[in-house]
Amino acid sequence: MIDQLSGQLDLACLFDEGSAQALIESLTLRGAATARDAHAVCAAIGSPLFDDEEAAFASRGSGPASGFLNLWHKHDSAVGSWVRGAYAVVIADASRKSVFLAVDRFAIKTLCYSIDGQTLSFSDRADCVEGRGADLDPQAIFDYLFFHTIPAPRTIFRNVWRIPAAHSLLIDEKGVHETRHWPLSFDEHHREPFAVARDTFRNLIRDSVVEEIAGHMRAGAFLSGGTDSSTVAGVLGQITGAPAPAYSIGFEAEGYDEMEYARIAARHFGCEHHEYYVTPADLLASIPAVAQHFDQPFGNSSALPAYYCAKVAKADGCTKMLAGDGGDELFGGNSRYASQRVFEFYHAVPKGMRRMIEPMCGDDSLLRRIPGLRQASGYVRHSRIPMPDRLQSFNLIMQLDPTKVLTAEFLAQVDLAEPAQHMRGTWGECKAPSLINRMLAYDWRYTLADSDLPKVRGATSMAGIEVGYPLLADRLADFSMALPPDWKLRRFKLRWFFKEALRGFLPDEIITKKKQGFGLPFGVWATRNPGLKELAEESLHSLAGRGIVRVDFVEKLFAEYLPDHPGYYGEMVWILMMLEQWIRGHQGVQAKGLVHKAGL
Repeated sequence: MIDQLSGQLDLACLFDEGSAQALIESLTLRGAATARDAHAVCAAIGSPLFDDEEAAFASRGSGPASGFLNLWHKHDSAVGSWVRGAYAVVIADASRKSVFLAVDRFAIKTLCYSIDGQTLSFSDRADCVEGRGADLDPQAIFDYLFFHTIPAPRTIFRNVWRIPAAHSLLIDEKGVHETRHWPLSFDEHHREPFAVARDTFRNLIRDSVVEEIAGHMRAGAFLSGGTDSSTVAGVLGQITGAPAPAYSIGFEAEGYDEMEYARIAARHFGCEHHEYYVTPADLLASIPAVAQHFDQPFGNSSALPAYYCAKVAKADGCTKMLAGDGGDELFGGNSRYASQRVFEFYHAVPKGMRRMIEPMCGDDSLLRRIPGLRQASGYVRHSRIPMPDRLQSFNLIMQLDPTKVLTAEFLAQVDLAEPAQHMRGTWGECKAPSLINRMLAYDWRYTLADSDLPKVRGATSMAGIEVGYPLLADRLADFSMALPPDWKLRRFKLRWFFKEALRGFLPDEIITKKKQGFGLPFGVWATRNPGLKELAEESLHSLAGRGIVRVDFVEKLFAEYLPDHPGYYGEMVWILMMLEQWIRGHQGVQAKGLVHKAGL
């Protein structure tokens, strides 16, 4: 069963001198494990693991809500320091006149809320928060076009907020207080023999897979053929002593299909391998449903192939899927970690020399016309940009120029600088000395909590199957934070420790391959398949009719940009199409709210 949590609470019963019973009676809950005592009530979802013996005992006997209630009475709002795993929790305490909400380290489970007068409404889905109102937030729409998702704490709804990963919310007589319950503390001086670290690492992965499959007769694994998914599939087979059910997605499009690597891993580990090739017809049949299943617009195109993968596993009798998400972000596997190290070298150049060089490297510099020096001047110009702004130097919407993509009426309601401010705030949360660790912590927010995990969560919930992330176990995260930085990125070699620790377990071909994943060849197919092109064009013209996107941009996008560079501009077509399809699926109050507030 897929966890769900929704409810409302009358805050007047909390702050007035009413009885605890009045408070409890004012709290309505749906779809969650609950526990209560004389003064407090708790609702929780997920699979939390408690580091407090009494809380763990209470959880085993009466469910996770009892464990949380036990922790609350002993540790107050420090609950997050005593619990691991995936969870979302709400606690209302009449004796302390407070309400506490929290989510796990990576927001594997989510919690959204709205405070309207004396009513607190909450849900694991933004579109299920009661009384949220009709208004869509134009700034959230722009954030979506910038990030291709809407980073917490904002949601698509003007009066609904999402609790960020590793954060808790305390509402009491003093107001609303949001705090981080998991500090981003990296130990960059810790050293231990490689063999000891390797064995610890392998045991932690094994323990995590054991915890994830507990209670499931048949659990399967996503298998893309990369190091993460191959590791999970291999360990799953080791633990069960039977061929691990593994599910892979392919595409009949050059440069997008990596099924052969999935087959290498499947043969190596003796998996029960299932393959499904997504077609343009699948996209036509599923794009509206996938877009509308999410609780707010979501532009990660890998959601659709992930859905088909989960759908096949569900039909095959699996009750849970294990995903490999997290390996890159905990152990240094994304290519940008190496490329950003190259740009950081520039800052080792003495400031006086940089002041001499930089005026010669501007956009109008003659050096840009000389082969070889053009690349050198580009390196200087790009390196000058401070982190984290540099990570979005080639952001799609900004490269296209928002004034040429979006209507003036829509732009008048948004702050184009807000996404950059959001990124800088996130970057500033981590004080690690090394660049690699700061980039990892940054990606825990944007790549994991706000993008990859919602993608897999949405895809699997739509297919009606549970999902677990063994590589995101808290103890693995703690282990990664104590690894030397150069074990994650050694010179320019990505995830050095991860690969060396699994050498001999993983096939050599998997260790040396370049990461790809379930990339979707939408742009290529949209230029060749009349049905897909028609769906995309109709969706974008409809979005233009709402006054968000300029009509002339839509026409130029299909007439010039997409045919010339389908892989690049196909992404813009996709995120705009998914925005329109999401709005259609939430017709009525949502669309009406957008028109009303945006003046469209």
